[in-house]
Parts: sequence; structure tokens; C-alpha cells
Amino acid sequence: MKANATDAPHPAPAAALAPDQAVTALYQAHALGLIRLAVVMLGDRPAAEDVVQEAFCGLYRRWHTLSDTTKALSYVRSSVINGCRSVLRRRNRAPAGQAGDRPVESAEAAALVSEEHQQVLTAIRALPDRQREALVLRFYLDLDEAGIAAAMQVSRGTVKSTTSRALAALGRILGEQS
Repeated sequence: MKANATDAPHPAPAAALAPDQAVTALYQAHALGLIRLAVVMLGDRPAAEDVVQEAFCGLYRRWHTLSDTTKALSYVRSSVINGCRSVLRRRNRAPAGQAGDRPVESAEAAALVSEEHQQVLTAIRALPDRQREALVLRFYLDLDEAGIAAAMQVSRGTVKSTTSRALAALGRILGEQS
């Protein structure tokens, strides 16, 4: 099983800590991986950082209403995905040329990423939102079908069909680029 940045163990059980300590520990253990997830979804690091920060702020504000604090990471992951959806919806609604447009990647950043990696990221970003989410959760976060279904708030069957369609579309997009 692959290890990733959002699977690191908590320093202490969340229930044993005060809310501010529990959220801080969760942030320290998982923020980087969640930012990476959001960057893949959005293609924009500043917006990704904002989405993750808002998710953790929301977790802190609602800590006392969580029925099971051991599931706080799932809550934050779902919040990040929903935040990415909101950003993408705002981008799609904004008229062209507005300040909300996605920033252009710097030349330095583009040079650091291999051409093939860049092609795959571009192809993933061309997919419909749900398909992109399913692939990122499956292959980037290495979640199983049940985890993806919970994060996307859909059924396991929807996860299977969405992932299958996404892989087929990704293959077509990458085939056209080569």
C-alpha cells in the first residue's frame, strides 16, 4: 500500500486534545497533502492554499458539533473537495478577463515539471470536475472506492463508473496529444 501525505498518523488522538490543539495537530500532519490535492484539482497553488485554510477554519468552528472527532480528517478532505468545486464553479461563471481568472504558471515552475508530467496534469484538468475528483482521490490519495464515495458524497457504483469514464477520457486526451 502506498503511503501519502494525508495518511500520516496523528501525534495524539484527537479526542484527547482540546479543539485548538487537535486542529493544529491535524493541520501539521495533513495540510501539505491536502494542499497538493487542491493544487491538482485547481491548478493554482494560492487558491489551493486558501481552500485548505478555509477547510481547517471550518473544522475548528464546527469542532464541537462533530459526532466523531476521529473522523475529522475525512471531514476536512470533503471540505477541501467541496471548496475546490466552489472555486471551479466561480471560475466558470466569471466573465473572461476578470481578476478571478486562474493565474498563469511562472516559467520557473513550468521548467521544474517534466513535459510528460505537465501533459498529464493538463489532461486531468481538462476532465469534468467529478471525473477529475475521482481520479485524484483514487490515484493521488490512494483511497479505496468506499473512501472516494464518502469524500465525493456519492455511491460506490457512481465512483466505479466515474473512474472508468475518467480513465477512458484521459486516455483519449493523452492519445490526441502524442
